[in-house]
Amino acid sequence: MTGIRIGERIFRPGAASSIAAAGFIALTISLGNWQTRRAEEKLELGRRLDDAASGPVFSVPSVRLDASALERRRVRARGRFVARAALLLDNKVLHGAAGYHVLTPLKLEGGELHVLVNRGWIAAGERARLPAVPTPENIQTIEGIAVAPSRRFIELAPEAASGTLRQNLVPEREEKRLGLGLQPFVIEQTSDAQDGLAREWERPDTGVDRNRSYALQWYSLAALAAVLYVALSFKRADSGRN
Repeated sequence: MTGIRIGERIFRPGAASSIAAAGFIALTISLGNWQTRRAEEKLELGRRLDDAASGPVFSVPSVRLDASALERRRVRARGRFVARAALLLDNKVLHGAAGYHVLTPLKLEGGELHVLVNRGWIAAGERARLPAVPTPENIQTIEGIAVAPSRRFIELAPEAASGTLRQNLVPEREEKRLGLGLQPFVIEQTSDAQDGLAREWERPDTGVDRNRSYALQWYSLAALAAVLYVALSFKRADSGRN
């Protein structure tokens, strides 16, 4: 088999190694491009979030709304908390500590509709005993950010209700469980309250630097594979041949 001769060596790649190298390089470049696109999408999302945060505060009425129209917008809701229907959303971590998000339906003034308010984070403590969270009884004015609950979870079977504890939040499912009409979004509370809960909400556009770092790693692997392929494909020329 002929090859390209450079000095005392001949570039003579094998068919199998060429196919393997091409496939690996194509795969790693594709993964790098995907991480780059994710970073760009998050940057664009961040710009939209900043625009929404700088807009006017929307007052939530006691009529059902479209969640997508309010996504990440600043909102205000007025009503009374329904303490008996409070929920604890499990597996929430803050500064490395395990805990729960405390969600309580707020009955909106002027009607029978409710909106779930994520009041904040509380430490888990002993798993055998859920933390008690006081709920104010008087009329509350809540300000926060409207968010659609994440659907990025896998359930092998519908989650069985177990008291106040939930692994995942599905508003339409909670409507049936609690017997309350709910808006299709949750308010992440930002207004102050003397309840001892932490309200440090993570923006969905976080992780841009991580995506860029992953992209660089994939591109570096592609470059390394190309260098190794070329280096290993050079063979020492047979000095006995012309």
